[in-house]
Amino acid sequence: MKPASLLVVDDDAAFRQIMAGELSRLGYEVTAVSTGEEAIRQVVAGEPEVVLLDLRLPAMSGIETLKAIQAAVPATEVIMLTGHGSIDTAIEAIRIGAFDYVVKPCPLDELHIRIQRAMERRSLRQRANLLERGLTPPDLGNSFIGDSPEFRRLLNLIDRVAPSDSTVLITGETGSGKERVAKLIHARSSRRLRPFVVVECAALQENLLQSELFGHERGAFTGADRAKPGLFEVANGGTIFLDEIGEVSPATQTKLLRVLDTSTFRHVGGTREIRVDVRILTATNRDVPSMVRQGLFREDLFYRLNTIPVEVPPLRARGSDVELLAQHFATVLNERFGSNKQIGEAALQLLRRHDWPGNVRELLHVVEAALVLCEGSTVLPEHLPGSLRNSLPAAPSGPLPQGAPLPTLEEAERTSIRLAIEASKGHRGNAAKILGISERNLYRKLREHGLLS
Repeated sequence: MKPASLLVVDDDAAFRQIMAGELSRLGYEVTAVSTGEEAIRQVVAGEPEVVLLDLRLPAMSGIETLKAIQAAVPATEVIMLTGHGSIDTAIEAIRIGAFDYVVKPCPLDELHIRIQRAMERRSLRQRANLLERGLTPPDLGNSFIGDSPEFRRLLNLIDRVAPSDSTVLITGETGSGKERVAKLIHARSSRRLRPFVVVECAALQENLLQSELFGHERGAFTGADRAKPGLFEVANGGTIFLDEIGEVSPATQTKLLRVLDTSTFRHVGGTREIRVDVRILTATNRDVPSMVRQGLFREDLFYRLNTIPVEVPPLRARGSDVELLAQHFATVLNERFGSNKQIGEAALQLLRRHDWPGNVRELLHVVEAALVLCEGSTVLPEHLPGSLRNSLPAAPSGPLPQGAPLPTLEEAERTSIRLAIEASKGHRGNAAKILGISERNLYRKLREHGLLS
């Protein structure tokens, strides 16, 4: 592993020589210079990780050198070296952007700790910058396929909502495209050049979720061997998307409400108030108003999150969009696979009549599997899963004919579970997501209905 690089800048030759020797003994790669001008040349040429910079230098002062280093290589951390009479100036240097200061003569072990902390901050800043560059999604509008009235209404609403900074609650069934809607809202907002950060609330345990959202201080809990910024800090200036917001605990709900109200929060284990400028988008497939009535979700938080509600229609309500999407997926997948296969009319008929409990995500997986299984140039019904070949047409949305028997609640639940299992090809985790329940709850219901294989 390459040793960390340090630059020592001090006009006292004896101090400079001793410090360079001791730091080299600790395993650092050390360069030492005597003037601010030399320091700037070294920083530009070698980009050291940490600079130990004396406040009092001939010609170019330490403060002037600090400003020049920040302008040339912002990623380099600077620790100021000062005497007892210059502490006020050292504090001013921290205000300008220095990481810390030490008073000479400084015990080597204390200086070593300060350098390690400076390197930790440098690493965290680099991580945040990498995330920021990688978390700015393009405008996905061209990949939003559909021509149904329901879909056109959704796109029109997105165009009206996107330019505002209002909080948006996106609702819809699993697989209907809630995250893509959130990305499009961000891409068409004034924050589009800033990060778009996705948080999977349902995938993280309570303590881990709070640490991910708000960050933590070193030693805040077992295993927290270094400080870590939260995703709200990573998203500063941009948008944070909280997926499955209905899964968060009351304690996290309280902290989220505080961020919405004050734009501030604290690291886990920290006391300092951190202010951010973040737009919050959330999504859920759960009935949050019902959760509010049951006391499972804070009413005040729901009203703040639901400033603008956006409902994503299920695929079964989008009519001809099923065929448009299927053809689009086939085109994209043909390019990926280097093939030229078409979906035959008989297969299209089965796609049109399917109820699509897994929505667009399920359709994509069905088309991909069909293209892989198809040995010829045309996808036939036998290339589709049995759940589509044996399915009945989607149930009408209007009232049942007079006198038609209603299924019992147990029968309806058993049918829904069976269809979800078939749609997910036996994958219980995906089936649970389709049904909007936990995998543990699904297992219990499978046992109750005698559907365990």
